[in-house]
Amino acid sequence: MAGLDDTIEAVRAFNRDYTRRIGLLDETLTGSGYTLAEARVLFELGAAGRIARDIAADLRLDPAYLARILDRFVRKGLVARSRSEGDGRALNLSLTPAGVTERERLQALSRSQLGAMLGGLAPRSRARLVSAMGEVSSLLDRATAPSAPVIRPHRIGDIGMVISRQAALYAQEHGWDIGFEALLAEIGAGFIRDFRPGRDFCWIAERNDAVAGSVFLVHTDDDSVGKLRMLYVEPSARGLGLGNRLVDTCMAQARAIGCRKLVLWTNDILVSARRIYEAAGFRLVQQGRHHSFGKDLVEQTWELEL
Repeated sequence: MAGLDDTIEAVRAFNRDYTRRIGLLDETLTGSGYTLAEARVLFELGAAGRIARDIAADLRLDPAYLARILDRFVRKGLVARSRSEGDGRALNLSLTPAGVTERERLQALSRSQLGAMLGGLAPRSRARLVSAMGEVSSLLDRATAPSAPVIRPHRIGDIGMVISRQAALYAQEHGWDIGFEALLAEIGAGFIRDFRPGRDFCWIAERNDAVAGSVFLVHTDDDSVGKLRMLYVEPSARGLGLGNRLVDTCMAQARAIGCRKLVLWTNDILVSARRIYEAAGFRLVQQGRHHSFGKDLVEQTWELEL
């Protein structure tokens, strides 16, 4: 899975390649005599009236820069100005007949340029390109307006992913060594090997189609006692109450299958997790010092009467 830095470099490389292909680095767009900003303003005006400050906001242009562009368009007879009836301080802008003609010429140039670039692609390849562009837009929309996390049952491949992610995260945040990964691998392998349908569960939290956390509910020798294991939440999803939701999901399922008690094992340095357990009603029943994962730690056992 690519890290953030790798993704940034890949996007930058794509931007450099794409801007070269469509001529954004040329002095004028598509050989039209207009810069990219000027062409965008002309496209944005269309035939309907617009207010300058709205165009500046939509295109993220400096108002003074936009004013200079509009002055040029007015001098060339492409744009007409009039006072807004709703706001006397604002100017309505609209294309003149000459401006409409010029806008149509720019559109034809743009279509011709893209046609030359895309014409060599087979229909199936063009369909893939359109689909990929839609996916890019969708992903970026989700990144700027994140969706609420969802919690789903585990699927094939999830257990290995959780082991890998938690091992890396605990090494990064707490300095735990590969011994912790070994413990996670043992728990994960046991979950798969000894899986009992209706008694063992793993839930994966997702946010914008990316894994945001997990929790396990596993059986013990006593069917009235369940064990909560491997709770974690990704740093990017913390502060959203996701840890509480995962624990609540585990508790609700334990009650539904007839468990009278939930138990869990943790270490005292995992402060955020302990707060979640306390808020859910768990109580500390045992603790002791140990040396594991390359660190001196205090292990704790917590219980919840259901």
